[in-house]
Amino acid sequence: MASSHSSSPVPQGSSSDVFFKKEVDPAKHIRPVQSLPDVCPKEPTGDSISLCVAPSLVTDQHRWTIYHSKVNLPAALNDPRLAKRESDFFTKTWGLDFVDTEVIPSFYLPQISKEHFIVYQQDISQREKIHERCKNICPHKDTFDRTLLHTHDKSRTDLEQVPKIFMKPDFALDDSLTFNSVLPWSHFNTAGGKGNRDAASSKLLQEKLSHYLDIVEVNIAHQISLRSEAFFHAMTSQHELQDYLKKTSQAVKVLRDKIAQIDKVMCEGSLHILRLALTRNNCVKVYNKLKLMATVHQTQPTVQVLLSTSEFVGALDLIATTQEVLQQELQGIHSFRHLGSQLCELEKLIDKMMIAEFSTYSHSDLNRSLEDDCQILEEERLVSLVFGLLKQRKLNFLEIYSEEMIITAKNIIKQCVINKVSQIEEINTDAVMKLADQMRMLNFPQWFALLKDIFSKFTVFLQRVKVTLNIIHSVVLSVLDKNQRTRELEEISQQKNAAKDNSLDTEVAYLIHEGIFISDAFSESELTPIAIDTTSQRNASPNSEPCSSDSVSEPECTTDSSSSKEQTSSSATPAGVDIMVNEDMKLTDLELGKLANNIQELLYSASDICHDRAVKFLMSRAKDGFLEKLNSTEFITLSRLMETFILDTEQICGRKSMSLLGALQSQANKFVNRFHEERKTKLSLLLDNERWKQADVPAEFQDLVDSLSDGKIALPERKSGEERKPAEVLIVEGQQYAVVGTVLLLIRIILEYCQCVDNIPSVTTDMLTRLSDLLKYFNSRSCQLVLGAGALQVVGLKTITTKNLALSSRCLQLIVHYIPVIRAHFEAHLQPKQYSMLRHFDHITKDYHDHIAEISAKLVAIMDSLFDKLLSKYEVKAPVPSACFRNICKQMAKMHEAIIDLLPEEQIQMLFLRINASYKLHLKKQLSHLNVVNDGGPQNGLVTADVAFYTGNLQVLKGLKDLDLNMTEIWEQKR
Repeated sequence: MASSHSSSPVPQGSSSDVFFKKEVDPAKHIRPVQSLPDVCPKEPTGDSISLCVAPSLVTDQHRWTIYHSKVNLPAALNDPRLAKRESDFFTKTWGLDFVDTEVIPSFYLPQISKEHFIVYQQDISQREKIHERCKNICPHKDTFDRTLLHTHDKSRTDLEQVPKIFMKPDFALDDSLTFNSVLPWSHFNTAGGKGNRDAASSKLLQEKLSHYLDIVEVNIAHQISLRSEAFFHAMTSQHELQDYLKKTSQAVKVLRDKIAQIDKVMCEGSLHILRLALTRNNCVKVYNKLKLMATVHQTQPTVQVLLSTSEFVGALDLIATTQEVLQQELQGIHSFRHLGSQLCELEKLIDKMMIAEFSTYSHSDLNRSLEDDCQILEEERLVSLVFGLLKQRKLNFLEIYSEEMIITAKNIIKQCVINKVSQIEEINTDAVMKLADQMRMLNFPQWFALLKDIFSKFTVFLQRVKVTLNIIHSVVLSVLDKNQRTRELEEISQQKNAAKDNSLDTEVAYLIHEGIFISDAFSESELTPIAIDTTSQRNASPNSEPCSSDSVSEPECTTDSSSSKEQTSSSATPAGVDIMVNEDMKLTDLELGKLANNIQELLYSASDICHDRAVKFLMSRAKDGFLEKLNSTEFITLSRLMETFILDTEQICGRKSMSLLGALQSQANKFVNRFHEERKTKLSLLLDNERWKQADVPAEFQDLVDSLSDGKIALPERKSGEERKPAEVLIVEGQQYAVVGTVLLLIRIILEYCQCVDNIPSVTTDMLTRLSDLLKYFNSRSCQLVLGAGALQVVGLKTITTKNLALSSRCLQLIVHYIPVIRAHFEAHLQPKQYSMLRHFDHITKDYHDHIAEISAKLVAIMDSLFDKLLSKYEVKAPVPSACFRNICKQMAKMHEAIIDLLPEEQIQMLFLRINASYKLHLKKQLSHLNVVNDGGPQNGLVTADVAFYTGNLQVLKGLKDLDLNMTEIWEQKR
């Protein structure tokens, strides 16, 4: 069996593939295996390739062997413990109650017939013909190879009798599918009268399996017999190899004796001299190590001295240098085995001390009196702390500063409230204990002064924070710049070292010739630049003592130089910062850049903190509705103060905070709602009490209109001096407007809306919507009261006269005149994307024009009904003029008298033209009814005389002299 792993009788290379390769058509190229019928069923369904490929002793030798088998199949079938063989050992324990039942076919699987494959056979038939034709033209390449292997047909024929399932590499009886294939249940069914046949079938299965086992064992024995010559050849070669080894051992012994004689004569003396030189060098190194150990022993006392003077950076540098020496030059020294851990604990202690020191510094810097200037407090101390924290990667010091800012902002508001409340004598602090309740007892001027003081303190606070963060930011940028320059210098030095590689080979050759060890030469050459650098650093420090060129003095020189650097950095000049940057920082460029961004974000956070505290202060005062009760002047003053603070903080921090702006917008919305409701209520009361009579125009309203004409939308100040008499009409750009008192107040209200937009630009859109609502309300309410005759019930008017109608029309015309001015004012305060809101004014203008047209139509309708009533009773008879025409002329004169002082002349002419058209229509209708024609007869003369009387009286009226009446249209046209 072992030999089967080393060699195989099967030809290697391509011939092995021929012997066991899958055939294209097994029915034609492979003789079918002769086996017992109905004993070994077909292999289980699985991978078609793995099932069809014949087993190979070459390819399968590393997959599965007989050593993997756990049970011998003949032993399992021939149990010696059984006295009597059962008919079927698979079913002997089933009992008498077992019944073999048929499996009911599934309802979910369709019945498949040959008709389902007709379409597929039709599609594949043409391809099958082409395939058969190609196979006939090109015979299979294995045909010739099989003739060469005819000598192996007998063994192969025997192997082919063994089913392929036993040759599978994954053959396992614990697989149910494999088990059922090898030992099918159909051979062990004892139901009915088939017991004898099943017993014979089981016995036949056992014999067939034994036959397969014999075939496999015979083939294995044959393979071993083929390797017998190789075994005998190996034994013969073993004796020859032992002879060769014996001769070689003797030659080596002779050579060793010669080498020992040469070493004694020529090498011992020279090597002894080299050993002495090496011993001397080792003694020098030990002496230097002892001096270095003495220096390292003084590290802890020196660190304590540096910490007593708060020189954290110098102490950290000394610790870092000592740890580096311990790890590189003093590694393994037993007396210093605990020094490294002690220095680590000391370094952690320094970290805590620096964090505590920075927290103390932040508290003292932020909580000092805000009356002082914004100069930085102890800049050298801050720079030293920041460098130490950066060196130790303690980047959470910004969080400490942020927490201190929050506490300071709270204290600022609290202290301002305490100071303000203590100045007010009316507040009894003993009765009112809570500070917030005491603050709510302040009136608006006192509370406004308190808020102004808080904003001023916050401004100084932010300026102080900005100065401190700028110092920290400059330190971080200095370290980042130094890292970049150091990296550039390292790249330059690497290039120089690469250039020196060529000269190094010649130096090594010389050292070998002089008899010096190459490793010692390299160590000395490496120590030389270190000593030079140390000497240069020592000479650069005026306070350091001269020391030897040994490496022992490095920690001492480092300590002196670091302390000198600390002394130099104590100055507030930028040069001090540059000197301290030379310390070794452990931060990467990415971390330093992120830290710089965090510093800027901390400045933004400081602005947000101040704004948040201001918002809480406002909300605590607004709990009782205090802010909503402010009048326009007070709210505008408050709004301007808050906007100024927002702009100041934006200028300091570089970003606008939105919390206070949002609170201001929220309060502005509430103010706009209250502002609008108050004025809408006031307008509603004015309209409900308006009697629609012409009112006198006070001088202040005339001044207001005049300021609008100059392009200034603002409420003019009252002029002191003698009182001026009110005018009868309002003069706007040369035109006279007879108005009611409500419209005068409405114009003032409109200007208040516009002025509020000027003072609070953030409420422009809300004010535009509210003003549109107010104008629409005036239009609809005035229509209800005048055209709808609502004033009869509301005010108690007896009737709605033509004078009331004309006065209402003139008031609407005045509002329409100012709508373009209002639109332009709001457009100047809107963003371009908000211009679509201006369409409200277009809709309002259209509604007002429609209302004015309805009033004109109402005046015409009044006269139309009068003409219909009078002319329906007209008779063509003497006297001339008739009573009908005298009444008509009288009513026309009353109409003219009512509106002549209210409407302009052009509107009166247009109105009377429409009235005259109605008159002509009714007269024409009546004459047609009376069959009076323009024939020059008596009736025609009487009608002509009446019409002439009407025309003469109408043209006598003011403004109607040149009116073209065209009375010829009263006659019917002759057919």
